[in-house]
Amino acid sequence: MQPLRIAVAQVAPALGLLDENIERHRALLAEARAVGAGLVVFPELGLTGYLLQDLASEVAMRLDDPRLRLLAADTRGLSAIVSFVEESPDHRLFIAAALVEDGELRAVHRKLFLPTYGLFDERRFFAAGDALRAFPSRLGVRVGISICEDFWHLSVPSLLALDGAHILVNVSSSPGRDIASAHEEGLGTAASWRQLLRTYAQLTTSFVVFCNRVGVDETIGFWGGSQVVAPNGDVLLSAPLYDEGLFVADVELGDVRRERIALPLLRDERPELAVRELQRIVAERAGLVADDDGDGT
Repeated sequence: MQPLRIAVAQVAPALGLLDENIERHRALLAEARAVGAGLVVFPELGLTGYLLQDLASEVAMRLDDPRLRLLAADTRGLSAIVSFVEESPDHRLFIAAALVEDGELRAVHRKLFLPTYGLFDERRFFAAGDALRAFPSRLGVRVGISICEDFWHLSVPSLLALDGAHILVNVSSSPGRDIASAHEEGLGTAASWRQLLRTYAQLTTSFVVFCNRVGVDETIGFWGGSQVVAPNGDVLLSAPLYDEGLFVADVELGDVRRERIALPLLRDERPELAVRELQRIVAERAGLVADDDGDGT
């Protein structure tokens, strides 16, 4: 199997300027193609900017929007993950990320977890997705897509890996908090994310690709720091904080097979146990059954 070159587009989208951001994406797709990339990853809401609030409905696109088809046409011979506001046929708005490749929109992930703590207020403007799948791709492996907050919930990387994903992609618009922290990176948010990425790569024995945006929306700054992590936890690419650019890493997809044979964590998972215990927990939380103390009586 030939190495796969992954290009991470750490961009600063212009808030609410959909057409301008589409042209920027098209230019970066051309640049990625020129350097031999097979997969190009853009950040969360890279086509619109993040702090949209009431602008969300103005920049929303249906999946058959001609502007998406125009962007998809630039992916012949490569794969890309792009993120935008999706409007469903019943006029709900979702934060979405699409796998586009060979000129077609192949699959869409809708953000599952919409934060409402701290500076976040996503649930006010967006609906939450209700499906999680690993998607087949032209790369010869399945790809699992998640969006920012999704990765702060343990079930997401686990389910994607169990569904066959070899590459876990998280597209993010993570703002810079705790800038004055004493962490080595000088940014507490970056330290937390980097710990998560390495942990998920090792526990799922998968490649993890994290693409975070840079720039400023209104008064909120975004820190970048995108990464590509190998199935054994080695960091193959660590993009700089705050700097815009296209950053590439070459990966050997066969490393997933080698790691999963040597460390068969996914093989030994017990999804049937998880399903049974989750059904019990849901029932107990809903007050449908009495708490079970676990002693079998």
